[in-house]
Amino acid sequence: MTSTARTTNVKVRTKGQTAADRFGILEMPDLSFTPEVAAETEHLYERVAHHIPRIEWPVYAPYVAAINRLKKPRNAVILAHNYQTPEIFHCVADIVGDSLQLAKEATKVDADIIVQCGVHFMAETSKLLNPHKTVLIPDMKAGCSLAESITGADVRLLRETYPGVPIVTYVNTSAEVKAESDICCTSANAVQIVESFGVDRVLCIPDEFLAQNVAAQTNVKVLAWKGHCEVHERFTADELLAYKAADPDIQIIAHPECPPDVVAVADFTGSTSGMINYVKDNRPAKVLLVTECSMASNIESEVPDVKFIKPCNLCPHMKRITLPNILESLVFMREEIHVDPLVAKRARLAVERMVNLKN
Repeated sequence: MTSTARTTNVKVRTKGQTAADRFGILEMPDLSFTPEVAAETEHLYERVAHHIPRIEWPVYAPYVAAINRLKKPRNAVILAHNYQTPEIFHCVADIVGDSLQLAKEATKVDADIIVQCGVHFMAETSKLLNPHKTVLIPDMKAGCSLAESITGADVRLLRETYPGVPIVTYVNTSAEVKAESDICCTSANAVQIVESFGVDRVLCIPDEFLAQNVAAQTNVKVLAWKGHCEVHERFTADELLAYKAADPDIQIIAHPECPPDVVAVADFTGSTSGMINYVKDNRPAKVLLVTECSMASNIESEVPDVKFIKPCNLCPHMKRITLPNILESLVFMREEIHVDPLVAKRARLAVERMVNLKN
């Protein structure tokens, strides 16, 4: 099952070379469920046993073993967003977290290759912060309704329409949108970023609901764009109130990409990492996470005393990432993320301004 290279690895990039040219293509590993594979992956199965029936593990285990075996010879690191499925999150990922956290952590590891298990804008952000590393995404079609709601041209038009008004851009955007912005923000620091300019009006784009939820926490007038996350926009206040009526002991924890009326009925609102930390720190008996449902599955094993009520809104784009295409990404070195150097320089500056902002 050990892979052998067909070509000599060449890591110095020249114009026109692909990642496969630079690193070579490997033989596809044998994907039989052997006793060796069973033994090698048993400790990993224990992490996902409450989600994957034992009878199904022979389908997953050969991919898990093959991916983990290939990381060392490829000198690759696998980043997995909190919304990835448990077999990816718990069994092959080296670094897990939200999009910005993943990109920042990847700067600290000695790896030539980053495999981004997330959506396209996340892979771009990883490339921005790791410009000298090769960044791969297993499926180039893994997009994002929010990121695709706005373009660089739209931001330039906003700047013409609102001259002098600072533009704060959510990290859930393309590199070209970041490049046209003054600074980036996350859902966790958006209020701080908006207030950092010391002005009375700020554009906070592209998530309309995040902008509205920020506006409720500051005296700054926050101008919004009508972009939405197709997962979070589907939640309604009536739905959550019905859960509360059925069981008053449920604690509802919402992401700030949700509509304001949803946030209003939640017991706590926070970023992806904020939601996870809240559950770990407070250990509510029953909790409903108002976000992509794989996140509840991924943290469930760490807090076995917490019962998760799961309104299952899936992100179809995140679910494009699978064990088979992660393996193919490592074997065939695809799909590689490229960002125009001039765009990357300006986009990186917007991200770095956020990272370097003092509290």
